[in-house]
Amino acid sequence: MIDGTCKPGFERVAETFRKNFDQHGEIGASVCLTVGGDTVVDLWGGIANQKTAAAWTRDTVSIVFSCTKGATALCAHVLASRGKLDLDAPVVELWPEFGQHGKQHVTTRMMLDHSAGVPAVRAKVKDDGPYDWAYMTGRLADEEPFWVPGRSVRSSRRKSPGPWDSISGSACRKTSSPASRRSCRMSTRPRT
Repeated sequence: MIDGTCKPGFERVAETFRKNFDQHGEIGASVCLTVGGDTVVDLWGGIANQKTAAAWTRDTVSIVFSCTKGATALCAHVLASRGKLDLDAPVVELWPEFGQHGKQHVTTRMMLDHSAGVPAVRAKVKDDGPYDWAYMTGRLADEEPFWVPGRSVRSSRRKSPGPWDSISGSACRKTSSPASRRSCRMSTRPRT
């Protein structure tokens, strides 16, 4: 059911991937990890299409939801661990424009845990809007909260990757160097 490769030191990734099928009802999936330009994990398995029972292959294309949230959160936490980002400071210290319409006390932590009150924008987003950083951050800064920030976390069904990344990513962009804004780089090595 599972095919691919996993280099020594990354066996826990393969074990967890297998558990998704064995214990959590995964139907089809893949995972590929590259460290320092070297592919250390490349696994796939299960069914790619339930109607045709086509197997998931190495090159199966799939839709990916919310994958950038983890990367953005990781960058924020790396910056916090280095003392460059205070997760509990008001976001307006880094992004003054965001403090409109009752959002002046929102913290980066609230952005990361989805309690900032801005899971989306109400008005239609222009076609290329999700790809336009200045446009999206401007729209979010001007947006009124859907609920009182910090008091309620709404259903994840209303979240979308663009707004979350824009509000959380703004804190990362404003506290990091130009190089880390291009890519939040961490040295990664296999566990021994």
